[in-house]
Parts: sequence; structure tokens; C-alpha cells
Amino acid sequence: MSGTVNAAAEGTAGYRGRNSTADRALDILLLFDDDRLVLSAQQVAEHLGVARSTAYRYLQSLTTMSFLEENDGGSGFRIGPRVLELARLARKGIGLSDLALPVMRDLVDTTGQAALLTRRTGASVVCLERVEAPTAIRLSYERGQILPVNAGAAALALLAWAPAAERDEILSRPLARFTEATLTDPEALRSRLAEIRASGVALGRGELDPDVLGIAAPVRGSDGGVIAAVSIAALAHRVPDDRVPALSDAVRKAADDLTHQARLSGL
Repeated sequence: MSGTVNAAAEGTAGYRGRNSTADRALDILLLFDDDRLVLSAQQVAEHLGVARSTAYRYLQSLTTMSFLEENDGGSGFRIGPRVLELARLARKGIGLSDLALPVMRDLVDTTGQAALLTRRTGASVVCLERVEAPTAIRLSYERGQILPVNAGAAALALLAWAPAAERDEILSRPLARFTEATLTDPEALRSRLAEIRASGVALGRGELDPDVLGIAAPVRGSDGGVIAAVSIAALAHRVPDDRVPALSDAVRKAADDLTHQARLSGL
């Protein structure tokens, strides 16, 4: 009960300086996550520190604009089609998706493994696109998924080629651990990132998802900076060690092909 009271108090205090309808609408949308796919008016009221009737009016307004929709049986509200459309436009606006998808499909055909396109935003990594393999596997990376930058081949590739000042700032923060293989020690990570830059490709084993082997390579833009990473993900026990070099070459070639197209397009 005290957690609820504290949350309400924080909500009330937070809105002394931010009290617009737009602020509240955005905060409602940001309440959704993997563990909370449906929101009730009571949950929103407690978060915002307002009456339940007021929270319900905000929810109804968002529903009218299709940002939310009522869950089956009237048990709450879930993300609506307008948010999904904005996510599609966001991916398109970055400009890489249309260029990347044919390259990723070729990579899947060549390797038989799922292909991912990711980019870094601060200390997070966003999955822009995912092309499934003939045999799908369960991964933390889904389109639109936001994950920390210290776990998995794609994340490490992006962190390895991040500007030095940004990399240092990220490594100065506490880092999350997902499996026993996840690196959280800053010095160990610095050493790992240096190895990745030297080899030109990142190899990850079970650092984010247990028993998943990931291989990633950087995609560069017209200014030479890294703008994304192309990677594959496979069940590690299905990939013998002697096949890893060939898979790495395929990923590196896909990243080089996409780099060439990105530069031609002025990205």
C-alpha cells in the first residue's frame, strides 16, 4: 500500500511543473512495457496522482485518437493502432529499413539464421528490423524493442564504435546483468570492445539470451560514423565452432553492402 501512496505522491509533485494534458498523455503511454500491456484507470490515477474519473477521461481521449483501445472485455486499455503506425513511420524516417531489408533477407538465405538491424540511442539499443530464419528462435530483440547496450553482439558492436566520450560516459554507469555471461565490469568491457574493433565483428554467446550466438558488424554512414549494426542470431548449440568464421564473413559482407547503399543514399 505504501508503494501506491508514494507513487501517487511522486505523480502529484512531478506535475507541479509539468501539468499539461500533453504531458499526462505521454506519461500514460510510457507506462506500458513488457510486463504491463494493459492499463486500468485506477493504475493511471495512482501514477498521475489524480482522481480515477480524471484518469478515465485521459484514457478516453487517447482512445478517441486511436493511441489506445479498450482491452477485450473492458478490463482496461492497451496500445492502439495509431502508436503502431507511428512506430512504422519512425523506422521509415530513419531511412535504413528500406535499404536494409533486402540485404537482411539475403543474409538469412546465406546463413539460415535470423537477421537483425539495430541502432544505438544513448545507452540503449533499438531493434529497427528483424527478418526471421526458416526455423524461428525466441529472442529478446523484437522490432521496436529497446535494450541496454552492454549485452549481445549487436549492442556490443554499436558500443565498440561509439564516440570515445559517449562510450566512457556509458561505462561509468551501473550496467545490467542478464545472464552469467553478461559483462558488467567496465574494464572487462573496454578490453572486449577493443577486441571487437580490431576484428571488425562482434561475437556474443549467451550474454542476453541463454544459448544464443550472435554475430554483428557495424554499418557506416556517409560521414564514416557507425549508424547501425547488422547481426544474425542462432541457437549456439546448433552452430559448430568451425562454422563461425564463415558466418562472420557473411555478416561483415552484409554490413559492408548496407554501408555502401547508405552512403549512396546520403545517410
